[in-house]
Amino acid sequence: MNQIQSGTLHIVATPIGNLSDMTAHAIDCLKSVDIIACEDTRTSGKLLNHFNITTKTIAYHDHNAEAQTAKLVELLQSGKHLALISDAGTPLISDPGFRLVKACHEVGIKVSPVVGASAAIAALSVAGLPSDKFYFYGFLPAKTHARQSELASLAAMTATLIFYEAPHRIIDCVTDMVNVLGADRKVTFCREVTKTFETIYPSTLGELVEFIKADTNQQKGEMVLVVGGAVANDDSADKHDELLKRLLQDLSVKKAAQLASDITGVKKNALYDRMLQLTQDN
Repeated sequence: MNQIQSGTLHIVATPIGNLSDMTAHAIDCLKSVDIIACEDTRTSGKLLNHFNITTKTIAYHDHNAEAQTAKLVELLQSGKHLALISDAGTPLISDPGFRLVKACHEVGIKVSPVVGASAAIAALSVAGLPSDKFYFYGFLPAKTHARQSELASLAAMTATLIFYEAPHRIIDCVTDMVNVLGADRKVTFCREVTKTFETIYPSTLGELVEFIKADTNQQKGEMVLVVGGAVANDDSADKHDELLKRLLQDLSVKKAAQLASDITGVKKNALYDRMLQLTQDN
């Protein structure tokens, strides 16, 4: 008896606002699979109707993921092909789906991406802030104390920071950023990206608070905050002597300086010079 070959789980990106951003690949995939797992079947239904996609849908979200994951894996193992979509953008980026993908990998089911829009990457591309290193956080905690604590833990990070935020918390969130990261920290506020009333506003955190307070329209819609990283202090190389000494036990000065720079954010040349001093002192 021939063994049934498992189906494929397709992780399909959908538009974040402008329906014309839907790719031909995504449309073909959603039409060809047996079932589409949606974060919200009503929201996704509007998208599917627009592109005349009549594939059966099933709800898959944070509240039912534990129960639904096993059912979807069983369907895949029976040979069914499934697609996973979120309300907008790329699934699993601050959206449900992690459990399902993890479960598929654990039992050897193929998982394949169908690439497309992502609000975080779209915002980073227009922010005008360094994009060689970035840290995507997603949504900060809703409570002030927890949010400030998280921001404090990120304050020294030199990579560009990317956050999502809800409209009803945006003023409180940016105010906390001012208090923790400083009013002069650079930021680009991206709202309703790809939609008709899109906002791309580069400024400082201090300026951004006033901008949002002055215009209630800026307190509505989907929001991404792209925040500049901390400025590395080139004079702080000597503060990392213990790390440098440890790295020098296993690496050349050049490689140790590069790794230390990646870890601390201090410029490589400053660390290289400090390592030479340390080796001479020994």
